[in-house]
Amino acid sequence: MSTDASPTPPDGLRARLLALDSRVFEAVASRHWPGGDRFLPPLSRSANHGLLWFAAAGAIAATGTPRARRAAVRGVASLALASATINTLGKRSVRRARPLLDSVPLMRQLKRQPITTSFPSGHSASAAAFATGVALESRAWGAGVAPVAGAVALSRVYTGVHFPGDVLAGAALGVGAAFAVRGLAPTRTQLPAPGRPRADAPALPGGAGLVLVAEAGARVDERTRALREALPGAEVVVCARADLAAELEKAAGRARALGVCGGDGSVNAAAGVALRHGLPLAVLPGAAPGHFAYDIGVEEPRDLCRAVEAGGAVSVDVGRFSAVDPAAAGTRTEGIFLNTFGVGVHPELVRRRDRWAHRLGERPTAVLAALRTLGSAPEPMTAEVRGRRRPLWLLVAGNGTHHRFGLGPGRRLDLADGLLDVRLVHGGRTHGARLLTAALTGPALRSPAHAAVRVRELRVDDIAPGTVAAYDGEFTEVRGTLTLDKLPEALTVYRPLPATD
Repeated sequence: MSTDASPTPPDGLRARLLALDSRVFEAVASRHWPGGDRFLPPLSRSANHGLLWFAAAGAIAATGTPRARRAAVRGVASLALASATINTLGKRSVRRARPLLDSVPLMRQLKRQPITTSFPSGHSASAAAFATGVALESRAWGAGVAPVAGAVALSRVYTGVHFPGDVLAGAALGVGAAFAVRGLAPTRTQLPAPGRPRADAPALPGGAGLVLVAEAGARVDERTRALREALPGAEVVVCARADLAAELEKAAGRARALGVCGGDGSVNAAAGVALRHGLPLAVLPGAAPGHFAYDIGVEEPRDLCRAVEAGGAVSVDVGRFSAVDPAAAGTRTEGIFLNTFGVGVHPELVRRRDRWAHRLGERPTAVLAALRTLGSAPEPMTAEVRGRRRPLWLLVAGNGTHHRFGLGPGRRLDLADGLLDVRLVHGGRTHGARLLTAALTGPALRSPAHAAVRVRELRVDDIAPGTVAAYDGEFTEVRGTLTLDKLPEALTVYRPLPATD
């Protein structure tokens, strides 16, 4: 007994899919969509060359929060990868003709029809890539962008320039591009939670017992207002930068926990007061870059409020520097640092970085600051490091090991590892290339010109008078013998603990 039944050949399946694609296109083209004729064609045109998404990225980044800036950068990076893939592989792999416009009303049609092949849809790929990239970093912003991205993808069928299959394929490629970017530069939620070990700190329901001192400023006012609403029992003192140290000392006398809202310099001052009084520290970043707050896991008022009310805290190391000049009657300069301490051209790099970081982001600012510093760099400083005298363009010691992930900025995953992460750029004729390489690679590169070592203590001798040092965005002069070391797990800091802690 025989039968004619046999599996559907691939060509037959392909023909059925193409026929279904055409029927769906005709259904969309022939149906009247309320408001579609007015909004979808202009929306489709606004997405040409990614202009709509670049504008959206600018608007998101302009809100000023670190999470929003990261979402905008990730969205643009995802869009760029999707566009490059479409233009180099997608359009050349499948030569599919554009739909016939007989069933598309004239008022819907674009004034300039695309001349490239139809498969896949580049606009849909860009829309999906941008929306997915943003959502991977910030669900809230992703939810806001997703409807616009969906409307752009729909507009490509509505205006008659793509079949639905082209749109679906483009959207899938865009989503894949966003996840590929995440593979190169993991999102913050993918990285291990910073800080260890867990420390005992008082839980302060409603913020009762927390005294937070904040630098005056529009951005700080916005954040302290949100904190007051969430923690009505907390006391907030707003003062000028010049009065910050005095207000912190006053606050420490009546607080169960000392808080600070401001940049890294303000956090440094508050950390010193908290150490002297044995108080836990609550950190809320202000308008200036907040590297310590970022590493500890506090970016928004809600992060800090959650930690304070639950009593979530960790112990962190504190870096310490001391410079003594025997030739000047034992003159001593000393202090602490939570982030970095540096000499050479580092202070000038810090000045430029802090001036531009809130507009450009961490890594672009580091590269631009290095480029701008190259032309004005003086002769390298000369000092004796670990028994060897050498010229140095830059010496930076980080409080804890700094890691880099793919294309992302450096981050500390352990704030109590007991180590100083030291980077040196040795003197030489090619100082420009050396500084630029250090800015681009961070601590990842080890070479004769750029070294990175991790030590528990470092001594630098014969530092010339007038040498400027930068620590946590602050500046001072050092001379003679410089010693860098750590106070292990000396400071208790509030941070939101993950559920597994």
